[in-house]
Amino acid sequence: MTERTTNSAIAIVPCNDLDAAERWWGKLGFARPRPEDPETFADYRILSDGQGAEVHLQAAVPGWVVPGRNPFGIYLSTPRVDELAALAREAIIEPGKTPADKPWGMYEFALAGPDGLLVRVGWPSRLRRKA
Repeated sequence: MTERTTNSAIAIVPCNDLDAAERWWGKLGFARPRPEDPETFADYRILSDGQGAEVHLQAAVPGWVVPGRNPFGIYLSTPRVDELAALAREAIIEPGKTPADKPWGMYEFALAGPDGLLVRVGWPSRLRRKA
């Protein structure tokens, strides 16, 4: 984990299959930041992209997370939108399977994550144009 020098909010995502969820997030560059004893962290995983973003995965109570009716979502704010879209193209749930500038001022795309979790990846359109 990156040492924090500012406030942050990190999503704790309930998952039916922690191993599958960890593999899915791994495709977006998230991993455990240090070797951990699998027994100690059997029901809770802390993943980081090494650039300041984290997601925490927790074993869901049986029957609580229903794929196809999952009410949970997470937004990953990163300037690496195009790079991540290329890595996850097959999971993009929007027409054209590509990021786009949205009316609300974000350049983003949406993915179907583990257990039907909505995962949006984006960056402010105004900041992208300056780059």
